[in-house]
Amino acid sequence: QVQLVESGGGLVQPGGSLRLSCEASGFTLDYYDIGWFRQAPGKEREGVSCIGHSDHITSYADSVKGRFTISRDKVKNTMYLQMNSLKSDDTAIYYCASVPSRRQYCSLGGESYDDWGQGTQVTVSS
Repeated sequence: QVQLVESGGGLVQPGGSLRLSCEASGFTLDYYDIGWFRQAPGKEREGVSCIGHSDHITSYADSVKGRFTISRDKVKNTMYLQMNSLKSDDTAIYYCASVPSRRQYCSLGGESYDDWGQGTQVTVSS
């Protein structure tokens, strides 16, 4: 059974940092694309970042580029989203999602992914 479990969300002040984790079970991250998505109340879901089956295959939304970094730990079978210089606009529920790798790039479109985690709330506020 494919399972993704996010953790690490919480309340952080503007300008602060937070690291989200996505622990995978039932499969190995090595041969999957993993995407991070977020959805704020009243807004459409936004693809934040993704990483392909190779570590050099990454993409970032313009809104987070330079502030967020996606990575994975093969030993722990866990993917991370390091979020720095957080803004109020980053407040959202963050989800990770997975799909078997098919291309030499990863997608920021949610329709490309098969399995989703339950989400973790990130709130950026003073």
